[in-house]
Amino acid sequence: MPAPLQAVVFDLDGLMFNTEDLYQQVGTEVLKRRGKEFSAELIAQMMGRQSHKALQLMIDWHQLDDTHEELAAESMEIMFRLLPNQLQPMPGLLDLLNSLEAAEIPKGIATSSTRAFVTRVLDQFALAARFSFVLTAEDITHGKPAPDVYLLSAEKHGVKPEQVMVLEDSQIGCRAAVAAGTHTVAVPEGQNEQQVFEGVKLVATSLADAQIYEALGIRLVS
Repeated sequence: MPAPLQAVVFDLDGLMFNTEDLYQQVGTEVLKRRGKEFSAELIAQMMGRQSHKALQLMIDWHQLDDTHEELAAESMEIMFRLLPNQLQPMPGLLDLLNSLEAAEIPKGIATSSTRAFVTRVLDQFALAARFSFVLTAEDITHGKPAPDVYLLSAEKHGVKPEQVMVLEDSQIGCRAAVAAGTHTVAVPEGQNEQQVFEGVKLVATSLADAQIYEALGIRLVS
């Protein structure tokens, strides 16, 4: 009999918020300025990776003269311009947070994004205080698809990896969570819906999917 789930860890980009949509706008603008295209193939390769690795992929893909630091600064300038009017929580997020809190199930965040970006996003919806911890790209050496961030998440929660439900939208993120031995749930959106999620326990339609609640043994609290 599997161990009961004791904690939840959320990815951030594309899972909690529509930031993957915004990143596509940012990448399109950055490359348009250089006469290049932000193709679906490149997007798929970049998704879920640490920022500097994703931007290096963009540089290598299009043989750009920029450094990843230069692209990061330019990308964040565009992104921070978009956030106030376009950032939105993904469907089901707030109800799921309410329901986890009602059931007294602790929750954390494990993301490949930078702490400065994550802080900005969480502050916009006053959500930071609702999580036990937030792990970002700066907190680990080996980013997703390595399992490190999810092993550290289980340690932070004080439980075994198999007692942690991880909610992820990307194939790379799911590979990390599966490799860590967690109860991995894929919640793909947009480009990610075409991906294959090997080893996951469940592919959910959204954070509102009843199967997530059933696996956790909790009820919906709006």
